[in-house]
Amino acid sequence: MVVSIRIDYRSDSKVTQAASFPLRGRSHAKVALEWWKHLKRETSYRAELEKVTADGKDITQLVRDLEEQEWEKALNDTLPF
Repeated sequence: MVVSIRIDYRSDSKVTQAASFPLRGRSHAKVALEWWKHLKRETSYRAELEKVTADGKDITQLVRDLEEQEWEKALNDTLPF
């Protein structure tokens, strides 16, 4: 199954990018987050996510929640106590 994802974000200017990806057993939000992380690495880590849609459905909050969970997990894994 394939999902069409569109990401609107701000870097130096407002940017919209869209592409289709195979799900391969992953959720729409997980695929979108992976692509979002890729886009941030390509542009600027200061890029700010504005909106994410998957097959026309707004999943922005799901992607933000996943990103926050990964960030918290990374912080907890590196703490010495």
